[in-house]
Amino acid sequence: MKQKRWFMLVAILVIASFVLAACPQPTPQVVEKTVVVTKEVKEVVTKEVQKIITKEKVVTKEVVVTPTPVPGEEKVTLDINLGTEPPTADPALATDTTSVTVIEQLFLGLTDLAEEDMHAIPELATEWETPDDGQTWIFHMRNDVPWVWYNPATGEVEVVKDDDGNPRVVNAHDVVYGVKRTLDPRTASDYAYVLYVIKGGEALNTADPAADDLDALLADVGVEAVDDFTVKFTLEYPAAYFPQIASMWVTRPQPEWVIADKGDRWIEPGFIVTNGPYVMTEWVHEDHMVFEKNPHWPDWDKVEGNVERIYAVMVTEASTSFAMYENNELDTAGVPLDQMDRVKSDPELSKQLTIQPIGCTYYYGFTTPKAPVDNPLVRRALSAAIDRKTLVEEVTKGGQIPANTFAPKMIFGSPAGDPEIAPWALPEDMGGWGYDKAAEEARKWMADAGFPDGEGLDILLMHNVSEGHAKIAQAIQAMWQSVFPKANFTIETQEWKVYLKTIGKKTPLEDMPHVWRLGWCQDYPDENNWVHEVFNPEQGANRPRLSFDDPYVGDKIKEFSETTITAARTADPEKRKELYKKAEKLLVDDIAAIAPIYYYTQVVVTKPWLKRHWHDTPHYETWVIDWAAKKAATGK
Repeated sequence: MKQKRWFMLVAILVIASFVLAACPQPTPQVVEKTVVVTKEVKEVVTKEVQKIITKEKVVTKEVVVTPTPVPGEEKVTLDINLGTEPPTADPALATDTTSVTVIEQLFLGLTDLAEEDMHAIPELATEWETPDDGQTWIFHMRNDVPWVWYNPATGEVEVVKDDDGNPRVVNAHDVVYGVKRTLDPRTASDYAYVLYVIKGGEALNTADPAADDLDALLADVGVEAVDDFTVKFTLEYPAAYFPQIASMWVTRPQPEWVIADKGDRWIEPGFIVTNGPYVMTEWVHEDHMVFEKNPHWPDWDKVEGNVERIYAVMVTEASTSFAMYENNELDTAGVPLDQMDRVKSDPELSKQLTIQPIGCTYYYGFTTPKAPVDNPLVRRALSAAIDRKTLVEEVTKGGQIPANTFAPKMIFGSPAGDPEIAPWALPEDMGGWGYDKAAEEARKWMADAGFPDGEGLDILLMHNVSEGHAKIAQAIQAMWQSVFPKANFTIETQEWKVYLKTIGKKTPLEDMPHVWRLGWCQDYPDENNWVHEVFNPEQGANRPRLSFDDPYVGDKIKEFSETTITAARTADPEKRKELYKKAEKLLVDDIAAIAPIYYYTQVVVTKPWLKRHWHDTPHYETWVIDWAAKKAATGK
C-alpha cells in the first residue's frame, strides 16, 4: 500500500547512540560565615562562598562539603528519572514539564487540580468567591503553612523565622509578590503571558524594564493582600476558569527576602526556601536531584503517601532508563518505542504496564516567517504528508490517537476528531481522508507553492535529545521523503535547555529551524490555555512567530487572534465551543502554523511495590511504597 512505502526507510534511518558524559560536580550549597582574623586564612570551614576578612582584604573561597550521614538512617526512597536537567526550579521562570515537576514538590499553589476531572480544589486557599461573576476573585488562605529551608550543615529541615524569631508562614503578601515578580519585565518570565488576564498584567510585563513608571505599573496590577491571609485578584474581563489558573506555578507565593538576597542562585540547595511537601537537598547538575520529606508540611496526615526521599536522575535515553527500571534502579519508567511489543507480551512487564489518555498533544511547529515554510501551502503539505495512523500503530505503539487539532478531547471547547478541521490529518476510520488522499493533496499543494515533488525544498527539522523523539523524527523524515522525493530533509538535535532557547522568540530567525518538535500539556483544561495562551500573536507564547503582517495569511492570523480573545471573554459555554472550533480550524488548517501529530497517552511501567496516582504532574506525597517489598527485590 502507498502509505507503507516510507516505512522501509525507517529501519535504515534509526540509529541508536550513547554518549558518556564526565561526572558532573555538585552545585555548591551555601552557608555564609564571616571570620575575622589578623592574617590570611587558608582553612575552609563552611559550605560554598564565605567571606574571610583580613586587615588588608576580603578573600572569597568556594568549597563543597557533604553533611555527615546519620548512622543507620533509612528513608523510604522513591527512585525516578526526570529525563533531563530541569532548566529551573524558579516558579516565575519555568516553562517546561520537567521544571514544573520539580516545582510541584516544593511550592504550594492557592489551588490544586483534582485528579479525576481537573476542577480547582483548595491548597493554600481554603475557599474563594467571585462577587461579580468572574471579574473579581477573592481567595481566603490558611495560616498554618510555614516557609522552610534545608540546612546543609546539619542535614535538617528548619522552619524559617522572621526578625522577631517567629515562624514565617505563607501569606497573601507572598502571593502578591510572586505574581508581580512573574509579571515584572526585569524577571524575564517567558510564561508571564498566562497572567495577562489579571488587570494591568500585560501593561507591566510588556513595559521597558528601565521605564521610569515601572513602580506605578507594579502598583496597578490587579492583585492585592486584603489582609495577611486574604488575596484579591481583579481581572481584565470575567474568567470562570481563573481558579484553575490560580493552581499554576506562576501564581505561587515566592520568598521575597531570599530572592532579594541571593539573586539567581536562590533556587540552589542551601539557599532555597520552600513550602511544599518536599525540600531540595541536593542538585548535582546534569546528573541528579534529591528531595527529602518536609516534616513541617501540615498535611501529611491527609495523604496516604509514605515517600520520605526522592532520588531523581536525569537520564535522557529512554533505553537506559528502561534498563535501570528492569534492574530495579527505578520504581517507574517510560517504555521505549522499540520495547513496546516485548513489554506487552511479557507476562510480568505487561502487568506493570499502564496506558491511559493524558491532556497533552505532540506536535511539530513551523517557523512561519522563515522561507520556505513561510508559505502556508508548504506547511499544510508537510503536515498532510505525515501518516499519523501508521506512526502511532507502528512506531509509538502506545495507544496514541492521531491528532487533527491542537487540544485533545478532554479539554473544554476542543473539537478534536471533527473532520471539518484538517480532514487530511485523520485516517478514514476517524472520518478523515486517509493517508493516500492526504499524500496526493500534499503533492499538489507543494507543487502550487513552487516545489514540484519537493524540488528546491531544503528543510531543517529539530528536536531535543530523546531516543523516542529521534525515532518519530526519522519516521516522519522518511514519510516526507517518500511524498517529496526531490526535497532535502535534515534532522538536528539539541540538549533540552539549549533547545528551548533556540526555539524561543528572541532567537534570530536565521538560527531557527524550519520545523521543531514540542508537546503541550494542559495547565488547566480549557481551550484558552491552548489556542490563546500558546499561539495568540499579541498575548501568547507564539513560538511559530505568527504576525498580522504575514504576506500570505495575515488576515487569517488576525481573525484567529480576535476569535481567541472573544472566546476568552464569552460567558456562554456553547458559544465558546463554536469560537474555539473556528480558532482550531484557523490555526491548524487555514494558517497551518503547526502540524498536530497525536494526542498523548501516559505509557509507563510501575514496580509492584509502588502505588502511584495519575496527576499530569506527579504528586509524590500521595505515592505509597511497600518498603519491605522494595528492599527484598533490590537486595537492600
